[in-house]
Amino acid sequence: MATVTLQGNAFETIGELPVVGSKAPNFELVKVDLSEAALDDYKGEKVVLNIFPSIDTPTCATSVRQFNEKAAALDGVKVVCVSADLPFAISRFCGAEGIQNVEAVSSFRSTFSTDYNVGFATGPLVGLLSRSIVVIDESGIVSYVEQVAETANEPNYDAVLGHLSS
Repeated sequence: MATVTLQGNAFETIGELPVVGSKAPNFELVKVDLSEAALDDYKGEKVVLNIFPSIDTPTCATSVRQFNEKAAALDGVKVVCVSADLPFAISRFCGAEGIQNVEAVSSFRSTFSTDYNVGFATGPLVGLLSRSIVVIDESGIVSYVEQVAETANEPNYDAVLGHLSS
């Protein structure tokens, strides 16, 4: 288990993020049109999984906006924003915000939280995903991970973008 905080209170996730250098677990997530997105759909591209609890919170919304603006401009990189929100809420948010450069998807009917060990095991956010970043290279290997220690904080965009540029 990993320990993260929410406003200073410690909570556990169900495990540790995938190890850098390991094969990324496959996933099946739900797009806003209710079709499925799988890891194989992004073969040949670098994939940034921007994982967070809910798009309806300020920090989560900011991370989607930031990645929409920054990382999506990089060639050969696909940013996939993952939460347990329903596809309808994700679609509403992305439409209202003009989000077009990232793909926002839902984990609501998948095993993503356990496959990537990002589900909260304790605390008020059980059932949601811990704020994390997982970068997967073109061949499906995990090349960078970040488990954000304080859930209310944003991920380290500069570190992610620097990793993608190297």
